[in-house]
Amino acid sequence: MSTLILLATIAAVHLMAAISPGPSFVVVARNAVALSRGDALTAALAMGIGAAFYAAVVLLGLKTLIDKVPALFLILRIAGALFLVYLAISIIRHARAPLPQMDMRGQDAARTRNLRRSFLFTLWTQLSNPKCILFFAAIFAALLPPDMPAWMAPALVAIVFIQESLWYALVAIGLSMHGPRALYARAKTGLDCVIGAFIGFVGLKLLWDSRAI
Repeated sequence: MSTLILLATIAAVHLMAAISPGPSFVVVARNAVALSRGDALTAALAMGIGAAFYAAVVLLGLKTLIDKVPALFLILRIAGALFLVYLAISIIRHARAPLPQMDMRGQDAARTRNLRRSFLFTLWTQLSNPKCILFFAAIFAALLPPDMPAWMAPALVAIVFIQESLWYALVAIGLSMHGPRALYARAKTGLDCVIGAFIGFVGLKLLWDSRAI
């Protein structure tokens, strides 16, 4: 697999996972609805920074580990592929679940929060989510070659930051308006099924390709 195709594959898997609603979605959506569009956009930036931080930590740790114990590469690759399959099944199983509910109590008091507080709260939410670091460990272990070029790590961190920030910026803008919010809610089931199928396909293909390593 060429380097550019590899980058595109990782970017696609990450984007699909980011789109699937979770705790991060709830935080940004609540800021959009209960606070302001500015608070939601600030939260989107925090999501990007938090995800990029975890991506960088995982990349550094994996490279160090594989350099010290090369035999672990195949084990990590298979474990990462299995996690992607598990993630795909989980997304499809919960596809019919409604969007996470946002607690709107205390809305007036919440409006007094400033952008700095919105940023810090969202960043902490992102960094305290263990699934975030598990996800990056899975896709990087499964997809990255042990001898990846030096420029690839910063490129991946940049991709993660840009995609995460832009997606949640779209969530912030869209969910601050009734029309896009209702449209997203109606499309959620089909969207989650497509996302789950794509991630599952990538995981199964990685398991199949691991036979030749």
